[in-house]
Amino acid sequence: MSTDIWGFIECHRDYRDHEADSYWHATIDLDHLKVPRNYDAFGCLFGVRDNEQFVPVAPDRGLPEDASNRVREGRETIGGRSASWVSWAEIKQVDWDEESAGPDAYVHEYHRDPHGAWQFLHRHYSPPQRFVDLCGQPARIAMRPNRHFPEGSQWVDGDRMFRVGRLKRRDAVPHDQWGPVWTVMRTLADLHGDDEVRLVVWFDD
Repeated sequence: MSTDIWGFIECHRDYRDHEADSYWHATIDLDHLKVPRNYDAFGCLFGVRDNEQFVPVAPDRGLPEDASNRVREGRETIGGRSASWVSWAEIKQVDWDEESAGPDAYVHEYHRDPHGAWQFLHRHYSPPQRFVDLCGQPARIAMRPNRHFPEGSQWVDGDRMFRVGRLKRRDAVPHDQWGPVWTVMRTLADLHGDDEVRLVVWFDD
């Protein structure tokens, strides 16, 4: 069964305004930032679905006791489980270059840049035919190469290389998916402070 993420970015202010019982205010619905379903990211950040490769940043904290009315109403309307939250101050401390506990299940593709260095290009959930041909195994084996080839195994084909290696946190939480969230949080934090901005989430399935 599939799992999706819901939530809001909240900002702390020194007045209650329209949210009568909280000094926290929901500034933007996560749905507006189009965060897609990505179980690696859910696990890496919140320990949901896949929590074996990385120690989650903020697992299962529940809704904040002082969550804004809009957040509470959204959770009650949508339902869900595994609520949690994380501040911008905590996100800033994440080591995005940290490697996973073991080799990634999926093959990594690199391309050779003009200087001859290998640069990460793709992480393939389904093995491309080019890799299937290079590794000399059927697609069912190429689908999870870490089970059949040792870590560091690599196959070079011209300007492309396929490799069995470890995942970095930044690859589990891709910038093209989460960049808009971090941009909004960073902008609010620049105005109000790193501890005054948080992301509150929950999940459904």
